[in-house]
Amino acid sequence: MDISGTSAELEELLGSRLRELRLLKNLDQQSLANRAGISLNAVKHLESGKGARVNSLIKLLRALERTDWLEALAPAVSISPMQMLKKGSREPRRARRRARPHV
Repeated sequence: MDISGTSAELEELLGSRLRELRLLKNLDQQSLANRAGISLNAVKHLESGKGARVNSLIKLLRALERTDWLEALAPAVSISPMQMLKKGSREPRRARRRARPHV
């Protein structure tokens, strides 16, 4: 998937992928809307790349049994050990207290 396009182009691409998936599952738009619990217009908007609510997209992906697409959109965020080391080096170091020699 080429993600260098404009937002509108990416919405159209996502919409066409959703339409292909719906057709692969032999569903018409109304049947998918009923299965997802969203309006027919929401399905039409998503497929045409005209936008829709995120909630509608999630419901549609659940109905199409493709919630794995959501993981691709929002992967788990983790901090690498190298990032932790870099972050730690920015913090000021405390001065060590030296033991006084006994006289």
